[in-house]
Amino acid sequence: MDYPTAVRKQRVTLIRGDGIGPEITAAVEEIFDAAAVPIEWEEHFAGLECLHRFGTPLPEETLEAIVRTRVALKGPTTTPIGGGHKSINVTIRKALDLFANVRPARSLPGVRTRFENVDLIVLRENIEDTYGGIEHWQTPDVVQQLRIITRPGSDAFLRFAFELARSQGRRRITCVHKANIHKMTDGLFRERFYTIAAEYPELHADDILIDNLCMQLVVRPEAFDVLVLPNLFGDIVSDLCAGLVGGLGVAPGGNIGHGRAVFEAVHGSAPDIAGKGIANPTALLLSAVQMLHFLSLHRHAQRIEEALRLTLAAGIRTRDLGGNASTREFTRAIISNLRPLDFAEEPTLPPAPEPAPQPVSSTPDAPWQLRGMDLFVRSPEGLPQLPEKLGKLQLVMISNRGTKVYPGITPPILLVDWYRCRYLAEEALTHAELAAALAELTAAGVEWMHVEKLHHVNGTALYSKAQGEE
Repeated sequence: MDYPTAVRKQRVTLIRGDGIGPEITAAVEEIFDAAAVPIEWEEHFAGLECLHRFGTPLPEETLEAIVRTRVALKGPTTTPIGGGHKSINVTIRKALDLFANVRPARSLPGVRTRFENVDLIVLRENIEDTYGGIEHWQTPDVVQQLRIITRPGSDAFLRFAFELARSQGRRRITCVHKANIHKMTDGLFRERFYTIAAEYPELHADDILIDNLCMQLVVRPEAFDVLVLPNLFGDIVSDLCAGLVGGLGVAPGGNIGHGRAVFEAVHGSAPDIAGKGIANPTALLLSAVQMLHFLSLHRHAQRIEEALRLTLAAGIRTRDLGGNASTREFTRAIISNLRPLDFAEEPTLPPAPEPAPQPVSSTPDAPWQLRGMDLFVRSPEGLPQLPEKLGKLQLVMISNRGTKVYPGITPPILLVDWYRCRYLAEEALTHAELAAALAELTAAGVEWMHVEKLHHVNGTALYSKAQGEE
């Protein structure tokens, strides 16, 4: 279809992906062309097929294209389980600092579910948490993963969340966490949520424990409006909310950072049905609608979503939604439901991001005092034999899998060969004193795996208290 001659087109990186990816991206292209959306596609590659063809699942040229165009639409890509290459989705999000994952969950006409009139937005922090991928084998029996929550990262994500809620006329925003157990990581996330909430008095801000939220979502999802979550919880809850409205086949997703974004279908590549002409393009189409809103093409977005909803309301659905329409038939039906184009609208990108990574610290330097260490020791023979004193340091606690086993009676629990041994000092330590203590332990034959330094600032301990520790 011809575009209005006076309308400028926006170049968008297109990644077709694996499995059914090429089929559903072709459907979106056809609908956008029929709707005269001012988009010019620039195709690049990523995924398992890309790995076979080019020797890498994510070529540098693809990342460079997204940096240059600042917006991409991506079909599903295959991620091996338990080995192989890293998730392409996670790699792109982290490489481009796309810190906010936006997952609307809205009921669609003609899609039967247990609930009606669901209208939620799940906002997931996209970079930090366990998705930092910092994992280590500590002993032959113990693997460790670090969970990272930062003040600057939380602030960037949460401010985006409040701005989005405000711009969409939402009334309530809920922080989801497990700060009763993860007191420092989720505690920081929750504290930053309420600090930023004070700048948005028109929004009702509250919080809820993740387990309670999951229970309430499957009982009364209409009670919630906008949910903000750390990365792992957000990953799980966003799929739960997709299930409330019909499944991942109708669930859109956008990954947004400062001035750039990648929109994608969040379902898998479904290689078992690839090439059969029965794939459902709804999730990718709704993701593309999100992309149009990002480009300020709001009227184009509304026109395409309206055509989709009219198609579903008429009972034209693909097989995964209980219908019998092929991908082609479903696509043509959406096109036939497009109302006449009676407006002109030009794309506008958000302000460009900073040209290079900028060092960030949200707090001034504080008078940190080194006051001890958590020493992680391998001891296959049982409780490690450690000196009670190491200079200024006093051994105050040993735990195994998070349960205190010293001092006191060792509880009747399964013990592994990995112990956390906490040494604390009554006064500030120097790094040289800590290094000397480690040297003494090494000379004594203690097989220590790693050490975490413990600090105080302004008289407050910046580490979680161990069980039984005063």
